[in-house]
Amino acid sequence: MGNVYSQVLQTTIRRLHDTWKAFQKRGYGFPRFKKFGQFKSFVFPQFKSNPINGNAIKLPKIGEVPINLHRPIPDGFKVKQVRVLSRVRGTQWYVVVTIESTVSVPDAPVHGRAIGIDLGLERFLTASDGSFQERPKFFKSRQRKLKLLQRRAARKQKGSQNWEKAQTEVARMHHRIANRRKDFHLKTAHKLCDQAQTIFAEDLNVKGLTRGMLRKDCVDAAFGQFLSLTEWVCWKRGVYFAKVNPNGTSQTCPNCLATVSKGLEVREHHCPECGYRTHRDHAAAEMVLHRGLENVVAQGLWGTETACQVGLSGVYDLDKWRGAGMLNREVGKPVLYL
Repeated sequence: MGNVYSQVLQTTIRRLHDTWKAFQKRGYGFPRFKKFGQFKSFVFPQFKSNPINGNAIKLPKIGEVPINLHRPIPDGFKVKQVRVLSRVRGTQWYVVVTIESTVSVPDAPVHGRAIGIDLGLERFLTASDGSFQERPKFFKSRQRKLKLLQRRAARKQKGSQNWEKAQTEVARMHHRIANRRKDFHLKTAHKLCDQAQTIFAEDLNVKGLTRGMLRKDCVDAAFGQFLSLTEWVCWKRGVYFAKVNPNGTSQTCPNCLATVSKGLEVREHHCPECGYRTHRDHAAAEMVLHRGLENVVAQGLWGTETACQVGLSGVYDLDKWRGAGMLNREVGKPVLYL
């Protein structure tokens, strides 16, 4: 015990205490005992000075450890804590540095061009302006290789060195799949921020999507991770991001707001009331944009001098849209330029 820094042991006990309190509050989820190899991170909660010196970090009781510094600590920021993470069965190590500053960053206001996005499995993302992004199948494309590695690992004697090497290969494959998926999500989020300054998305029930017939595809797409990363990228780049109610977005016509019921096998939206025809996901994205702008109007999140250009296939001015009285659905229904 003396070889481990005292505050690391204290934070571990605090983690157990918080887990126990959370278990008592929700009534289920008894804390699990972490066996050897399952405890994958530890925290140094405070530092007197910046522990990073060039391409090395100095940790208490460990000493200086060489690191690949991704980005330097900005001026005016103070290092608060350092978390050491273990990945791929202890073969890859990462350090997450938490920094603090007295500078407050305000939330981005509603401004610029606005778009709505719809997430799906046929197309990963469809925007209200008609653009879309195909869905890469990160897990399914490597499922055959992963199955082969798992079969090799299962044939090894448990606990032997060859078994450990085989398990490491399996973990490395999972790590590669997760990294490629996260890289795709970040690049897609930055592309959205290049296209618009106001983004609306559906507030999906991600846990419910992982329990249906298409659960493997939904887990592979990782909609929850994408929405979280998109919200973070929008905050970092000064883009307004908000979620809207997802109920009925694909069952409502964005042109006349009539209900158009259709099953999942129907991939085209055709409204019998107004005759509007487009791709199903495109219609849902337009409906997401409509609901997002309705929330903006209801909450009064922008001033009279702010103009928000709504890109469907043309450009529409939000001040004109607001003056049309969008709260009255009959008078203020959105105009689509086809």
